[in-house]
Amino acid sequence: MSEVDYTLRRQVQEVNNLVIRLSEQVGSVSGQVATVESNQHQTRTELQQLRDEFLAFVKQAESTANVQRAETRIGAIEDKIDHEFGHHKTVRRTAVGMLQAFDIGLVSEDNVRMVSDQLMIQTPRYWLAPALVALASWSADDRTLCERGVDEAFRRSPDRTSLFFALVLRRQGRKEGAVRWLRHYLLAQDPTALGREFAVILEAIAQGAFGPVGRDLLDRTLAEWRAQLMDSADAQARQVKRWRDEIDTLRGPSAQGEFPRLAAVSPQWGMLDAVMSAARGQRTLLDKYRAIMDREFAPSERIEDAVDDILDRLVSEYDNEELPLRRDLAFNQAVVNHDGDLTAARRIADADAASYEETLDYLTVQTTAALNPEAIGTSPATQRLSVAACHEWFEQAHAGHTRDYRSAVPQDVQAQFGTAHSVGAQTFQLPPWVGSFTQPLAALEESLARHWDQHMGPFIASLAYPMAKKVAPLIGVILGILLFFAGSFPGFAFGASAIVGAVWGLIIHNGAQAAKRNQDAARRLLEQAKTEPLHQLRGASAELTDWYQQFKAADQVEAEVRELINSLPTAGEGASPFEGRTVRKDKEEEGATR
Repeated sequence: MSEVDYTLRRQVQEVNNLVIRLSEQVGSVSGQVATVESNQHQTRTELQQLRDEFLAFVKQAESTANVQRAETRIGAIEDKIDHEFGHHKTVRRTAVGMLQAFDIGLVSEDNVRMVSDQLMIQTPRYWLAPALVALASWSADDRTLCERGVDEAFRRSPDRTSLFFALVLRRQGRKEGAVRWLRHYLLAQDPTALGREFAVILEAIAQGAFGPVGRDLLDRTLAEWRAQLMDSADAQARQVKRWRDEIDTLRGPSAQGEFPRLAAVSPQWGMLDAVMSAARGQRTLLDKYRAIMDREFAPSERIEDAVDDILDRLVSEYDNEELPLRRDLAFNQAVVNHDGDLTAARRIADADAASYEETLDYLTVQTTAALNPEAIGTSPATQRLSVAACHEWFEQAHAGHTRDYRSAVPQDVQAQFGTAHSVGAQTFQLPPWVGSFTQPLAALEESLARHWDQHMGPFIASLAYPMAKKVAPLIGVILGILLFFAGSFPGFAFGASAIVGAVWGLIIHNGAQAAKRNQDAARRLLEQAKTEPLHQLRGASAELTDWYQQFKAADQVEAEVRELINSLPTAGEGASPFEGRTVRKDKEEEGATR
């Protein structure tokens, strides 16, 4: 029996030693877990920063790639234009040069033959080549060749040919012949489908190129066209939309960098940012069109110089075959100008899409001359008069733009918080909290802090040591020892129970202490985390006050823009450059006639 007692005591001692070592290891692991938790939190933060930096890098790389591809396409398109239409440049340079040669008498029969042979061979389908042959033959008194040149040019492009000879005759002082060609051109036009060369008419009006008789003819014709087209609500709506698109392209950039806390916490930030961008666009709009209307325009002293400028624009206008390439070129140039932003480039290209159509209605020609004069080859002087002519559409578009962004200002700006925090192996998920900035800031802070406390307390309590679950097995083991050994070995039974109880109790004690440390660490972590949203809430509230102040300042510019638009009908000595505008040079000519 003593041998059995000895064996049992030895086994109990071994178990006791194992339990002690296990207790020490539990304490060591507890400290390591706390270190791992801290490192884990830091690693998550660094990974989030790395992710944000990677996404920014990817976006920048995409933009850079877009710019590089666009630049490559620009080179390819320009090469294709030069290859397919480059020979037109030679003819275009010859046109005004020949007229200037007429002024000093340098055109001879040899010149005529040279021009006829070279230009017709180089440009077999281009309307300007036979027109120049006719012009050179006319100068050399070769009636047969002149008529053949006129017929061929008219066959290739009746509209441009009519305008060309109207301008040439006007340049040579043959006003009656110029007006006949002009009348021939106007009678053949459909105001709903004008060719791109019609922009030259606007340029001629701005320059006063056709004199009083020609001006009267244009006044009557264009007034009829305008009255006809203004009866169409759809036609007017299209012009208002183009002006609205123009205003939208002048919006300010995002203000997220100015209001970072408000952008981070408010669900309404998207609307706030869009509204601020639209309001700040008022200043850009005012500066752009004030500069256009204040631009000084010095008319040419000689009618020859004025007509030469207009002829340059006529012969330099793109042929219809070039338009698809020019449209692609404009889009890729917009990609480069907007640093690879395809969305912004497409928006610009769509707004100017009408500028690259083969035919335009009269109202669209007016709008294009005002918004994108480069697309149809008109001068800044014509743009100025065109802006004044479009004042009704400008006014409607501006009023709609202002009304829309003002009505989009959120009436209830809110803050929303609902984050997750890692606490050891557990994750504390804060349920969403939403508060309105219409309430006092102190009330919002109190509500947010109470929300944190309400959900933080149960979470910390859930980290407590489950004492009841851990003590119940100990009690069961001790009772088992007493039950089986108390009758036969009472000393051993009580000794073993005491040892097992002490060791097991030590383990439970260490576990409870570790759980208490985890609770304290979780409480500190969450208390620290609670201060961050409170700081964000205060910062967002201050930024919202600044936002309202800056929005009010930006919106006040609207009155200046409205004043500028209201002044347009009287800008440039008339209500419209296309109906009844009196050109200073015409007045001088009428006075000289009297």
